[in-house]
Amino acid sequence: MATVILVRHGRTTANATGLLAGRTTGVWLDQIGQDQAAVTGKRLAVVPLVGVVSSPLERCRQTSQFILDHQAGSPATPLEEGITECDYGQWQGKALGDLAKEQLWSVVQSQPSAVTFPGGESMATMQARSVAAIRRHDAAFEAEHGPGAVWVAVSHGDIIKSVLADALGMHLDLFQRINVGPASVSIVRYGTSRPSVHAINTDAGDLSWLGASVLSADAPVGGGAGQVPHTTVT
Repeated sequence: MATVILVRHGRTTANATGLLAGRTTGVWLDQIGQDQAAVTGKRLAVVPLVGVVSSPLERCRQTSQFILDHQAGSPATPLEEGITECDYGQWQGKALGDLAKEQLWSVVQSQPSAVTFPGGESMATMQARSVAAIRRHDAAFEAEHGPGAVWVAVSHGDIIKSVLADALGMHLDLFQRINVGPASVSIVRYGTSRPSVHAINTDAGDLSWLGASVLSADAPVGGGAGQVPHTTVT
């Protein structure tokens, strides 16, 4: 299958002030977030992307543009509701410090599969629609561009964590063990027999190997020789 690069949006004004933005409109990257997204765009410049699929929320579209600004080609740029932020319902817009006092907070931390946000969606539903959207786009990009296709999905922290948990074969109740920082890069390839996770939560390092060859669907016994950089990132 194709290879998907999961990119979280850069830091926002809400992140900086400790608010749970959720699906609130008008939440943009702050200056630090813009700088983070620019660095990620430069990292990905060495990878010829066939698509940059974004959550429709402004912070993701803004991050996507930083990536597109560094692409020599013309990747497809669809917006995808399936990877939009979790519907946190009545929690949306509230301070994380206040939410941490809610009884539901401990369940979110230890048993997210049992959580339905008041007036919002369940975390299980969030994972199901996010994974379905990623796999659908992945299959479509491979069908159009072949198994060497590489594309980006720009989304949100909990969304990306849930997609990674699925790819790793982890129960949703363990997904809080995964960290996904602002503008970080994680890499998944959906092989014929199982997904293969090549990176989680990276914010530095050469990525030129992604555009150099088709990744094998088989796991190398013993770990293999790793990927060989094909360009020098400065």
